[in-house]
Amino acid sequence: MTGTPVIHVVDDDASFRSSMSRLLHASGYRTELYESGDAFLNKLPVGESGCVLLDLRMSGMQGFELQERLAKSGNILPIIFLTAHGDIGAGVRAMKAGAEDFLTKPVSREALFECVERALARNVQQRQQQDRMSAMRRLVANLTPREAEVFALIVRGKLNKQIAHELGTTVRTIKAHRHAVMEKLDVKSFAEAVAIAERLGMLAQ
Repeated sequence: MTGTPVIHVVDDDASFRSSMSRLLHASGYRTELYESGDAFLNKLPVGESGCVLLDLRMSGMQGFELQERLAKSGNILPIIFLTAHGDIGAGVRAMKAGAEDFLTKPVSREALFECVERALARNVQQRQQQDRMSAMRRLVANLTPREAEVFALIVRGKLNKQIAHELGTTVRTIKAHRHAVMEKLDVKSFAEAVAIAERLGMLAQ
């Protein structure tokens, strides 16, 4: 996460982009403005905290299409739809697809800022979770191939004796591997090792 959060305004109405930028700047927010979904994708922010204020209907790529493409790319910037063409069906669709909120123009300053702050707070949480996941993946990646095999078996509840038989080695060797696994994963208990495996989706494999 780098610097002050950025509010990305994606709207094909130039006057709306300008007025929104002035409003946000006056309240201390940084903004980036885009006239289309394609323009946003061409400058897709990586590693920045923030959120997206997205119009529903635009020339070229529509808001829902951009939302879908961002989701597929793994981008975690929360999306707030802000549109003059909203209805209940569109709002439900946006929220089901993961939007932070669905607002209609004109929107009050208070409602907008409340939504933006909520989106920014969620983005912080998402990034912290992403960082924790990355740290766990790095720890698991440090295991040797044999240690990784032992790890995969112990988190499934296999005993040292069973693991030794399955891998064709001795219980003493498995105990040594198990100790190395716990040290490399920086865990103190079997439950912590299982928690790492579970969060990385290893138990579902």
